[in-house]
Amino acid sequence: MAGAAAETVGTLEVALEHAARLLSVDAAAAEAQAREILKAVGEHPQALRLLGAALRLQGDVEGAERAYLRSVRASVGDPALIHAAKALCENQLAVAEQTLRTILKARPTDVAAIRMLAETGMRLGRTEDAENLLARCVELAPGFTAARHNYATVLYRHNKPVEAIAQLDRLLADDAENPAYLNLKAAALGRIGEYDGAIDHYGRVLRRHAGHPKTWMSYGHALKTVGRQGDAIDAYRRALDLQPGLGEVWWSLANLKTVQFSEADRAAMETQIARTDLDPEDRFHLHFALGKALEDQARWAPSFDHYARGNAMRRQDLAYDADETSLHVRRSQALFAPDFFAQRAGQGCAAPDPIFVVGLPRSGSTLVEQILSSHSQVEGTQELPDIIAMARRLGGQARKTSSGVYPDMLAGLGPDQLKALGEEYLERAGVHRKLGRPFFIDKMPNNWAHVGLIHLILPNAKIVDARRHPLGCGFSAFKQHFARGQGFTYDLTDLGRYYSDYVALMEHFVAILPGRIHRVVYERMVADPEAETRALLAYCGLPFEDGCLRFYENDRAVRTASSEQVRRPIFTDAADHWRNYEPWLGPLKAALGPVLDAYPDAP
Repeated sequence: MAGAAAETVGTLEVALEHAARLLSVDAAAAEAQAREILKAVGEHPQALRLLGAALRLQGDVEGAERAYLRSVRASVGDPALIHAAKALCENQLAVAEQTLRTILKARPTDVAAIRMLAETGMRLGRTEDAENLLARCVELAPGFTAARHNYATVLYRHNKPVEAIAQLDRLLADDAENPAYLNLKAAALGRIGEYDGAIDHYGRVLRRHAGHPKTWMSYGHALKTVGRQGDAIDAYRRALDLQPGLGEVWWSLANLKTVQFSEADRAAMETQIARTDLDPEDRFHLHFALGKALEDQARWAPSFDHYARGNAMRRQDLAYDADETSLHVRRSQALFAPDFFAQRAGQGCAAPDPIFVVGLPRSGSTLVEQILSSHSQVEGTQELPDIIAMARRLGGQARKTSSGVYPDMLAGLGPDQLKALGEEYLERAGVHRKLGRPFFIDKMPNNWAHVGLIHLILPNAKIVDARRHPLGCGFSAFKQHFARGQGFTYDLTDLGRYYSDYVALMEHFVAILPGRIHRVVYERMVADPEAETRALLAYCGLPFEDGCLRFYENDRAVRTASSEQVRRPIFTDAADHWRNYEPWLGPLKAALGPVLDAYPDAP
């Protein structure tokens, strides 16, 4: 009997190999061979994949898709896929990757293996590889909904919300109330500024699944962004009723800046943070929220202690390296000499549309954006990721162990390439422009590191440097937990070095490109808003409008940490608030060095 079984297996292997060879010469014959195998042995995954490939070659896309989906179902018991799945579950990513690549070398159209390899890539941070794999997966099996959902997810994470929405719409066409699809589409709509649509989608989820605390939290974020603060608070409170230890919700309430926690709130947070089983992410969010609660009570020492503990927890999970920022600045200074730009004068995309507001987070940049977006010719968008994404694609940031990457590679770009990059940026930013105004704002603060690239590809764009006292700006960033990015803000020494590097590079561009950059000093704006606003508008080539002084009447959506503050008139008490924490800011002062003494000038 064992010999007969071995003979059957051997015959099947021969038949599968024969069908595979036929694919390249006679698709119809390969189809017939695959069907014969299936008739003899039932739902065999490799035979189904061969059938799908043969049908696709003959133009039967729907038949091919059905065959691939059958192959996914038939693969449930595949030992190699089970081994790979086990490795994924145990987070043995190298084992999973090697196993799946071996499978795909033998079975390149195994959509189940392609999807699992994409998931491995996502966990390893290779989002581009995962995106390409999943695109192939849904091309082979358009009805493979789990793969399409993965594809939409990776597109969203890869800052391609429009493309993610297109995939989600296909999924929702067949499953209109699926909460996972609706949640992801809501997040993608928010990414492109379609907040009303995002709120509607979150509402649809909550009508059927009111017990999901994180959906209430996301709903609250969207409501906050459009200025519906009362509704946002109600949504956050609903989330806490369901999950009192959800630290991000407590921090979201604190981050409104206008909410005063009650003693009952503080006691509830203290109860949760005392739990030994609390998730680390909930714990560090609670530290930040308690820091704010105690700050509001003018209890500076315990407030700082909570901020410091939250930052220390957050910092240990991040790979930020201050030396790499300093290296990037030095290489930029070396590359971007006066003759570098003189040789490229007149190149790039001539459109004057963008106004880039750069600097550090918590520097008053949202105030600048709100003033400008209150002008009839200017539209505020958000912190757009496109310049940073472009820089990464062009070669990534220079590392201590490398020498020939971005920004150095910009020297090799010709006029057509520079123009194409400028046009690509405008096209990607276009999805955020809703009002048809001639100018728009990109408020990504970290774009200060890419001023050279911006000037090369968009020489007529405006660049506004929003600057604030280094101790006020630094401590304000230190007590802020950012949803993503800004890895330098979780350590006072890192913050001081980052601020110093920013000043050094901006001063370099001020020296070699006179008049190209307009600086707004936060303390001066607070002291004399009309004079500073007039100077800002004049730099942008815009006539003065009274509405810019009444920016707090602007009901546009604001996503940043200052969303509620810019809906009120300018207040002066924030400028020196850092002095309450000065006894603990020694590491920040030391790292700032001469930049601190020279402010608002450069050393």
